[in-house]
Amino acid sequence: MANNTTDICVNIEEKALFSDFLMGIYIVAFIFGLVFNLIIFAPIIQQIRRKNVLGIYLVHLSVSDLLYIITMPLWIFYYHKDHHWTLPNWSCDLAGFFYYSNMYISIYLLCCISVDRCLTISYPFQAKVLRRTRYAWAACAFVFLFILVVHTAMLKLDKEEVYDNETRQCYETYPINDRIALFNLLRVGLGFAVPFVILAVCYMRIWAEVRGSTGLDERGKRKVKRLGMAVISIFCVCFFPYHLLLAVRSVVFYFMDRPTNCSFEDKLHFTFAGTLALSSLNCVVDPILYMLASNGVRDDMRVCYRRRPVQSSQPIHTALTKL
Repeated sequence: MANNTTDICVNIEEKALFSDFLMGIYIVAFIFGLVFNLIIFAPIIQQIRRKNVLGIYLVHLSVSDLLYIITMPLWIFYYHKDHHWTLPNWSCDLAGFFYYSNMYISIYLLCCISVDRCLTISYPFQAKVLRRTRYAWAACAFVFLFILVVHTAMLKLDKEEVYDNETRQCYETYPINDRIALFNLLRVGLGFAVPFVILAVCYMRIWAEVRGSTGLDERGKRKVKRLGMAVISIFCVCFFPYHLLLAVRSVVFYFMDRPTNCSFEDKLHFTFAGTLALSSLNCVVDPILYMLASNGVRDDMRVCYRRRPVQSSQPIHTALTKL
């Protein structure tokens, strides 16, 4: 995070109260994210043992969340120190690597899950061929490999922008440079906008199919619609604000001189850092949204934690109940 000048563009040290606010968000995300992901991990394994394709996506989503969660105490300590990274430099690289990798792995896995649900409902016969466990494993492996390779490459290219030895700030570049601005716009487009459009189209298709279904009662239809709206709402709450401001910062950079841009960045910093912290809550809502909303997973949780058998859910429209 090199500014290439001795003057400070954004005086983060003046915002100590805001550091406590950010620290609080990360503490909440750490506690609930860790508990929820550990609780639902065993039921997901039960889904995979029954060769449930959805379970494969879910276990990768949980693994990604847990990898990020175990590095979250580093960010908590960072904000406790008022944006001063007093730990070894390599730990800043590690924390940021897992932070941003988890964000985009989660986005693409949620997109994969939405496509899988859409195929199951809209094209049930074709889905029998396409929805195979080996394809799901391959898709998850590709998502992980692609995101990790891209972030590894960017970490090496922007080594000087990650950690500032003078201010001891981690992943807080003010002002950004041309390369970071371009990369940010690519993140917004390919990392958020494209997956979101795919997700929205899939759920619009799902709602259309459910609305015209004669074999599903009104209660079932409302459940499918509520769940689809919840998915899109959580996607928007956790990821949209951050990517919107990321795009704004990058576009504004190209039209302002440095003093004006620094003034703009200083005013935007509070909100931007808040949206970044808000994105960390995805590791909390992922288990709630995709585990507890599924009848199959709820049954597995009863088996795993109550140690007693349960009657299986109604077989009719099982795919719909697992949205």
